[in-house]
Amino acid sequence: MKKDTSALKLAVVGCGHWGPNHIRNFRALSSVNVTWAVDKDPQRRNYVSSLYDHIHTTHSIDEMLGDKSVGAVVVATPTGTHFDICSKVIEAGKHVLCEKPLATTSTDCEKLIDAARERNVLLMVGHVFLFNGGILKLKELTSFNDLGRLYYASAVRTNLGPIRDDVNASVDLASHDISIFNFLFGSAPVAASACGHSYLKQGVEDVVFITLTYPNEMIAGIEVSWLNPQKVRRITLVGDKKMVTWDDLSSSGAITIYDKGVIREPYYDSYGEFHLLAREGDVTIPKLQLEEPLKRQARFFVDAISKKSATVCSGERGWDVVRTLEAINESMQKGGSPVQIKGYEAAHSSH
Repeated sequence: MKKDTSALKLAVVGCGHWGPNHIRNFRALSSVNVTWAVDKDPQRRNYVSSLYDHIHTTHSIDEMLGDKSVGAVVVATPTGTHFDICSKVIEAGKHVLCEKPLATTSTDCEKLIDAARERNVLLMVGHVFLFNGGILKLKELTSFNDLGRLYYASAVRTNLGPIRDDVNASVDLASHDISIFNFLFGSAPVAASACGHSYLKQGVEDVVFITLTYPNEMIAGIEVSWLNPQKVRRITLVGDKKMVTWDDLSSSGAITIYDKGVIREPYYDSYGEFHLLAREGDVTIPKLQLEEPLKRQARFFVDAISKKSATVCSGERGWDVVRTLEAINESMQKGGSPVQIKGYEAAHSSH
């Protein structure tokens, strides 16, 4: 593909699982030229070199940052390294797309947000499910009130492995569903409660059950587990008009809309009293626009740089997710007691 002469020069740090996918999708954009790949592992660098001739590879982030022509950097390294790497990238005056979660603590997220603001660079978090065609359909349904008043939502994200020892299952898996719910409901939760247990490794919860409370008396439940015989990626939204499920692994269609609800009918033998009846209706499987979410995200990042705003994937929205994860862990330590949460803007309103 012929590149624009003004193409954005981009580097990818971390060439493990996600890094090569980022390289492939950004290279597919005529407005981007991927010029650097950084990884400590020589085998991963050799792998990238075998796929792409014209990408410089190095083990040194500093060497890459020394290239003044690089305008943006994708950080696809383990969570514990995000803060240090993003700090260096921002200090070098380059835009950054960082894989989720943005950092291990909301305090570190805040430092990155402030640094990006001071250096006038874009900070975006890679919550890739916000670019999934099914999730975008859920957003359409909630935005246009097709479901009516939302009662509650639930998410299940389970599998047998992969088992991690650096973060627990809520940080690893629930971060996806928190970002999705915040996106769909246009708000961070106001409270979180959770219970979990460490069956395989002491101190690292591999099974967690979470309840999030959102404004307008809306609750959302999340079940995450590395110890489940079935791989499940499913979300259910229940409204007073319609109900909908998103099943990322479904072969028949990711989104299923149920024209179901509850109706009130009067008791004829008792004036002013009603009984509740289930209303059955049609089931619809809408056709979705199929495009790789990572490609959508890559385009969004480039566009966000020109607009100087990452909106739903901004550092502030990344802070909301990390702060919620902190509240979940705090609740687990308190035996499930609710922990109050403020979104970024509310928490910093007095600053």
